[in-house]
Amino acid sequence: MFTGIDEVDWASLGHAYGPADDVPELLRGLASPDPAEREVALDGMYGTVHHQGDVYDSTLACIPFLLELVATPEVQDRGCVVELLTSIGGIDLGGDDELDELDPEDEEFEDAANYAMAAAAVAAGADVFLALVGDDDREVRLAAPGALASLHGDPARVLVLLRERLTVETDTEVRLALVEAVGRIALRYESLRDETADWLGWLTGAAQDPALRLAALAQLARCAPARLPGDVVATVTDLLARVREAPGRGEWPARGEWPAPGGRPLPDGAGGGGAGGGGPVHSAGLDELCALTDFADLGGLVGLPGFPGPTDVADLADLAAFGGLPDVSGLADPAEPAEYRPGAPTLVGRLREPREEQRAGRGSAWADDLLRTLHGALDDRVEDRIALVTAQLRSPDRGQRADAVWMCGGLVRTWRGAYDEVVRLVGAQVDDPDPRLREAAVTWLETLFEVARPAADALAARVAAESARSDLWAPERAAGGYGADGGPVVGSALLALTRTGDARAVPALARALERPGLDGRLARAITHLGADGAPLVPALRHRLGRLPLDETLAEAAGPLLLALAHLGAAEALPEVLRVLRGAPSFRREWVVESSLRALTAFGPAAAGAAGDLRDLLDDRSVAVVTSAARALGAVEGDTAAVLPRLRTLLLAPDATHRREAAWAVGALGRAAGAAVPELRACLAAPGVWLRVDAAVALTRVTGEAGEALPVLVGAWKENRHTRVRIAECLVELGRLPADAAPLLRAELARARRHNVSEGTSGDHDVHQDERLLALCRRATGHSGEETAG
Repeated sequence: MFTGIDEVDWASLGHAYGPADDVPELLRGLASPDPAEREVALDGMYGTVHHQGDVYDSTLACIPFLLELVATPEVQDRGCVVELLTSIGGIDLGGDDELDELDPEDEEFEDAANYAMAAAAVAAGADVFLALVGDDDREVRLAAPGALASLHGDPARVLVLLRERLTVETDTEVRLALVEAVGRIALRYESLRDETADWLGWLTGAAQDPALRLAALAQLARCAPARLPGDVVATVTDLLARVREAPGRGEWPARGEWPAPGGRPLPDGAGGGGAGGGGPVHSAGLDELCALTDFADLGGLVGLPGFPGPTDVADLADLAAFGGLPDVSGLADPAEPAEYRPGAPTLVGRLREPREEQRAGRGSAWADDLLRTLHGALDDRVEDRIALVTAQLRSPDRGQRADAVWMCGGLVRTWRGAYDEVVRLVGAQVDDPDPRLREAAVTWLETLFEVARPAADALAARVAAESARSDLWAPERAAGGYGADGGPVVGSALLALTRTGDARAVPALARALERPGLDGRLARAITHLGADGAPLVPALRHRLGRLPLDETLAEAAGPLLLALAHLGAAEALPEVLRVLRGAPSFRREWVVESSLRALTAFGPAAAGAAGDLRDLLDDRSVAVVTSAARALGAVEGDTAAVLPRLRTLLLAPDATHRREAAWAVGALGRAAGAAVPELRACLAAPGVWLRVDAAVALTRVTGEAGEALPVLVGAWKENRHTRVRIAECLVELGRLPADAAPLLRAELARARRHNVSEGTSGDHDVHQDERLLALCRRATGHSGEETAG
């Protein structure tokens, strides 16, 4: 084995962290009889030679030796090597001519060329995988179907082999892997799709095993969704019940067996598609390793060979609870990350162990993977997906309910729909005996704002039951997010309740404001209470007045000032002026701007601040100047002192300064008519946001859309993230211009949320989209019945 390995000039090749002279040791480590050495070697391969899915010249040089390892029955853990080869050779360039379209001088050309050569090299040796579908090693049989579906050049031959193997394979998860591979081939090869869809459709009814039927349904949904039965939800629910009742079904794991808690669900449809596994490597989810780079820089994970440097691993830790991944936040940063430490925990092990613990308590944990696949494949069939997740949330099986909560994340974040019943059922999990399920439910409800109102009763009950306990009032997730009994910090439920605008949050918020370590998100959430938050003004003033005027002021004062501004609490003028006048140099601009926004909200009642505001008109910070101008206009109603400076800033070369000036001029309204010429000039600016800000300001100053309307319509189409701001402006007009009406009606008819971005999500995404819908309804005079879903 490894014939010719020493003849390769490895030192002249490279990987993610420099010369590849350490690669021969990694390859030999994969063949070691020592499990720990094999695991460290595999970590090194993913961490350097195939770092974050990249392919280097050293990666290409490894392919013949990896194929040799796979073909050698004496080598243990060959399943993981099959998965590694699948990842290296399975990168889809998105078109045969993509490489031809790249300039050879372009830095992307070398990467694309490496991917293409890797795919060709692995495909050339892919016959080795044909014999592996019947291998004695279960983990090899789990990995081989996916490798064949992704890499072999004769898909028709592979289809026959996979379907024949299904008739003799006895292991449930391997059988599911065979079906998943068949579905993958159908997706990749249109010429085979109809034939494969026919077979999958037949399997959904002919198979006696409910797991196989469920797997066939999931793959049919991926490759031929139109062929799904009309009663797909009822069918899936029935199959899940049969799976639950099957012999060997384990109980849901106890608290100690759960993976680490997290704060965000997997992306829509992620985490599924495979059969999963329970073996030494496959169960660790190595096939998902590279995909995780959308959420965390795995190259910076600490304590692992080939993953140097410090990193913020919070994103990966957040994913832990939702994909069977581990909490890696406790790993230590090595002084010499390039040195291998056999005794150190590896990423492979960290990925594997919690998932094995989870699966050990559940006889059919793979059903969750199939449901994720099914949800992702159903895509925009929102009503079907709502019905499916509702059935899961009503299941007596806690595992299915927990998985349903996680499914809700991608569904609601991506698609508009009628979610009241879903939210109510998730709210019912807030009081579940298992603390991890409670945390998953509350964490998701935090992100919904007004959409979480159907769960308000459950949240209020949770807050009332626990808010008096002093040990539950630490800052959110400061100690892992759990109170003394392992339950979620009550701040989670309180935050979710406050964001719904429910007045029942007020007593608990008042107590929170009296305690140290306030989570700033709680104070910012007070803005959603409207007038119901007025009883909190004394506590907000007291807390703001006690803040030390040091470098911690910006972070601590900002949320409090925001809450006071939204409440229009002019009685807090002394406390606001104390902060404004005493702001330290560290982040002074943030503190001053927040204070000025509060004074603007207080209006004429803040007359005592007029002198401070005039002094700040000469500040060196443009952001402070424009904020002071806006505040002075609100306090005194006299624009003469501020308009000349703002008109000058509207002509500034810096687009950010012009945007800030436009924002301030727009706030002055009709009194700023003299600035119309400068605003008009900004309408032709290259930056879309400057054009929008100028158009909105012009509309406010003139009281009509006029020449600003074409700019607003163009920006609406050009950048979807401008739509909330534009819709606010159209609502303020009080009459909807004819040219804008079709845009708003089309928005109301869309099923997909306007701000969905692949691979990323924000805490306020759903709230911002719901705000856009509400504004569109107001502007068009509709009540919302037209909204898709």
